[in-house]
Amino acid sequence: MGHIISIVNQKGGVGKTTTAVNLAAYLANLGKFVLLVDVDPQANATSGLGIDYNKLDKGVYEALLGDLNLKDVLLNTTISGYKIAPASPNLAGANIELVNLENRESRLENALLPIRNDFDYIIIDCPPSLGLLTLNSLVAAEKLLIPVQAEYYALEGLGQLMNTINLIKTNIKPSLEVLGAVLTMYDKRTKLSDEVLHQLYQYFPNRIFRSVIPRNIRLTESPSFGKSILEYDPKSKGAKAYERLAREIMDLTNLNYY
Repeated sequence: MGHIISIVNQKGGVGKTTTAVNLAAYLANLGKFVLLVDVDPQANATSGLGIDYNKLDKGVYEALLGDLNLKDVLLNTTISGYKIAPASPNLAGANIELVNLENRESRLENALLPIRNDFDYIIIDCPPSLGLLTLNSLVAAEKLLIPVQAEYYALEGLGQLMNTINLIKTNIKPSLEVLGAVLTMYDKRTKLSDEVLHQLYQYFPNRIFRSVIPRNIRLTESPSFGKSILEYDPKSKGAKAYERLAREIMDLTNLNYY
């Protein structure tokens, strides 16, 4: 049964989608079957893999509403073993439309059930908010990876996110587990990053990933070419960092492999 990992932080611009797209690419490159689920109405993960989301007539939204099986919306990427459940333009209205539906916070979990066994890893890219789509992504996951930008305001909103996670653990899904935080956009020349790291350890005493994602121009360029960093510039510092992160996550999840 595949591991379901949601990449979540309600603060925008922290490298969440970059992490989702590239972590999934490297897990696939290391021989795993991987599905990336784009639950962000901005559809950056979808377009970052070279898919024109404006031309899509079906995606995650249709599966959440129960109009289609999730299996029927999956698309191949250019990397073997790596598929995406894309965001279609309709996803923008989902937060409002889900409100009146039954089991509104577990629609994604239910949509994933029939295909869980087809993948080693299912990576969910959440929206930068704490609305119903993010709630669905948290409930569907077993494990959460939280990207945190190495900057002074990085910890703003983290308390709110942890409160939401704890509410879900208490009321809906006791087994939900925080894998840890991954530091993104790290610039080793700044003193500030070390201070942020120190404060982060108070939030995540058990795990801050050793793989730190640097501020890297090649990483920011690659989505505009519709490519993961693995395809765009595999020798860049950003690529090496995501490969290390994928290996670290594989080590961590294999310890309790079914």
